Amino acid sequence: MGFLDGLWRGRAAEFDSGSASSNSIELTKRHDRVSLTKQGAATGHLRINLTWRMRTSDIGGSQRESLLRHPFKALKPPEVLGHSQSMVNVDLDLGALYELTDGTKGVVQPLGGFLGDVNAPPFVKLSGDDRFGSASGETMYVNLDHRENIKRLLVFVYIYDQTPAFDRTHAIVTLYPSNGPRIEIGLDERHPQARSCAVVMIENVKGEIWVRREVKFVYGFQAELDRLFGWGLQWGRGYKSKAER
Repeated sequence: MGFLDGLWRGRAAEFDSGSASSNSIELTKRHDRVSLTKQGAATGHLRINLTWRMRTSDIGGSQRESLLRHPFKALKPPEVLGHSQSMVNVDLDLGALYELTDGTKGVVQPLGGFLGDVNAPPFVKLSGDDRFGSASGETMYVNLDHRENIKRLLVFVYIYDQTPAFDRTHAIVTLYPSNGPRIEIGLDERHPQARSCAVVMIENVKGEIWVRREVKFVYGFQAELDRLFGWGLQWGRGYKSKAER
């Protein structure tokens, strides 16, 4: 990023770009927003995906003996994708608070089975993991063909019923617009006791669709995110069914 910043110093860049070969945009604290409208990507289905990885030492069992026998392993700690719930003890879920232009507000999340609808209000729907067929709700779709009905959408990640472990996971939320490069937001800050994180705000500002990095960790759940961003919903204790866990 520093090399590209040097090239672009003469003009105000709206975002940090990732590798040209990866065709991605990385939202950072410094460059925290991008206009989908200006990118020509404010139509069609916007896919939002949550992935994470953990060091295998966090999954179970000490690797001290292995490192003593093979000390060079310490130079490159092995990592695994966090999709397979049988391999990890952290269950990250993806959700979104929505507000429509007619004043309707609500939540889309696996907890409680609020899965939404992509072709009717709120024009947001949760789906399973495309690659593994998981029902954990790690993929979300936003129908931007109805962008005039969407006022704002706050995408968040939370840990449902396990020990807080954002400090042991390396989570990435990736937005895949219908056109142009994908947009990545990394959850790299260390908040070991946090249970939820507001990741990104998608907002309709005078007809222009903006994506803005938030990455605000909280120690509670959705009600605390609600208060932080002034949504004004009523919350109660929710539970997942066995099929959703």
